[in-house]
Amino acid sequence: MWHWMSSAVSLIGLLLFAITGFTLNHAADIEGTPVVIETSGQMPAPLLARLRAAVPDTERAPLPADVAAWVEKSFLMKASAEAEWSADEVYLPAPRPGGDAWVAIDLATGAASAEVTSRGWISYLNDLHKGRNSGGEWSLFIDIFSFACLVFAITGLFLLQLHSAKRKSTWPLVGLGLAIPAAIAVIFIH
Repeated sequence: MWHWMSSAVSLIGLLLFAITGFTLNHAADIEGTPVVIETSGQMPAPLLARLRAAVPDTERAPLPADVAAWVEKSFLMKASAEAEWSADEVYLPAPRPGGDAWVAIDLATGAASAEVTSRGWISYLNDLHKGRNSGGEWSLFIDIFSFACLVFAITGLFLLQLHSAKRKSTWPLVGLGLAIPAAIAVIFIH
């Protein structure tokens, strides 16, 4: 029961991880054309005054809530990351799976510029595979998915043990599953 339940929970994830494992292994052969969208805007004077008043003592700090709300509305990106503050500019990086984004706000004039880059679905799925820039919820999903895969593999070993008496090639095949990658690693990877 544990074997089929864990396989049901992890099936789609295993398929996606197998496909993205292939695309990651052949990333140099799969060309993508990044799409870059540049926008600009002018921060309203009251928000600019609020931003200037909020300049922190450190180089990295979050934007004030009302400024973050304006950034999210004006540039359609999350403004929850810590911004990089300098004497003349606030730079907010907003990396995301399959792309990147940022907004820069001039502290003197309130001029804001932003750039959103999308590298396509393959890059998006590859970044999810690695957990890159995907947030805490995705990280939790990966942990749960990994646990389901472990349950699937361990219960699979119990099933192999149960049926191995009737299938003489069971343990030699399991041994090959260990020996082949180990041999490749020892012989070819330096």
